[in-house]
Amino acid sequence: MKYFLGILSLLLFFTACQQEVEIPMDLAGKKTLIKEKQTELRNLQKEIAQLQIEIDSLDPTANKEKPRTLVTTQIVETSTFNRFIELQAAVEAEDMVGASSETGGRITSLNAKEGQYVKKGALIATTDLETVNKQIAELEKSLELAVDVFNRQERLWKQNIGSEMQFLQAKNNKERIEVSLETVKHQLTKGNVYAPISGVVEMVITKSGEMAMPGAPIIQILNTSRVKVAADVPEKFLRNVKQGQMMTVKIPALELEKKGRVSMVGRTINPSNRTFKVEVNLPNPNGMLKPNLLANMLLNDFSAKNVITVPLELVQQEVSGKDYVFITKEGEEGTMSQKVYVTTGESYDGNIIITEGLKGGETLITTGARGMVDNALIKIQK
Repeated sequence: MKYFLGILSLLLFFTACQQEVEIPMDLAGKKTLIKEKQTELRNLQKEIAQLQIEIDSLDPTANKEKPRTLVTTQIVETSTFNRFIELQAAVEAEDMVGASSETGGRITSLNAKEGQYVKKGALIATTDLETVNKQIAELEKSLELAVDVFNRQERLWKQNIGSEMQFLQAKNNKERIEVSLETVKHQLTKGNVYAPISGVVEMVITKSGEMAMPGAPIIQILNTSRVKVAADVPEKFLRNVKQGQMMTVKIPALELEKKGRVSMVGRTINPSNRTFKVEVNLPNPNGMLKPNLLANMLLNDFSAKNVITVPLELVQQEVSGKDYVFITKEGEEGTMSQKVYVTTGESYDGNIIITEGLKGGETLITTGARGMVDNALIKIQK
């Protein structure tokens, strides 16, 4: 009480002084008087502030703000929930073919090197067809004799000399040799080996000077402008994969993620591991995706629309096994925490479905929820 009397005395003294002090008429005197009064006012304000501090420390009924926990929040909303499983896969070339000789023979020239890009129809190699040329020369000689015999038999037949059988045999022999000669000459066109597709020479199998077998590849051509990612999918996911659906593929070595359509779904189940094959086509314009590169295929095995999901780390559990989260509410003393029991569903990638307990629109406490108690005073950080 004595502090209030002191303040009152000072105020009365200040008022009395104001009444007793004579205000000067000149400018310099007025300025001097203002400075004096300002100094007196500052001193009084300091004394009043000090007295207020002492009053607050001595008065137990003073209104003091209770401590609050600083938290962050987010609004609970409905969304579409998707769960994926990762399947090990590998990159495969869409086109990988071999350029081979149809006739065989020793390779006389090879116009391709490993890593070289070749266009479809480009000349890759030539083979030695000396054997074919000898066969042609032999058949041509045989054909000369067959033609001469036929002509003679034809003249005799027209003169009714000789039998009809002799004439027919001579004619047949001539025609047979002509067909054989035509067939062998056609083999000359098979001496050149051309690229069946456009692409990069992945491997040279038979080198110049070596013998090429009929149908055996001389080089292997790889077209990597488009590749496919293939995975063996367990049969229990047979209903989750359809041809044409979009699927995400991750390439860990390149830290790359791409989307592509399912181009093929296997029609048979592998009896050894109970899986079926799934292929996804991917563009590869820069050639970064190499055959046999490891990949992960993300298969969507569960989806739910218009469901409430929250971060999995915010769902806490009591000793009894009940799950709960904290939301905000308004009380008599301001914003407070509220403990809400929830029922959870499927989870994936750090999020979990709330099937009961939340309806949407609530303000969920995120940072600061761990260790919080029910009805605790909180302050929301903006």
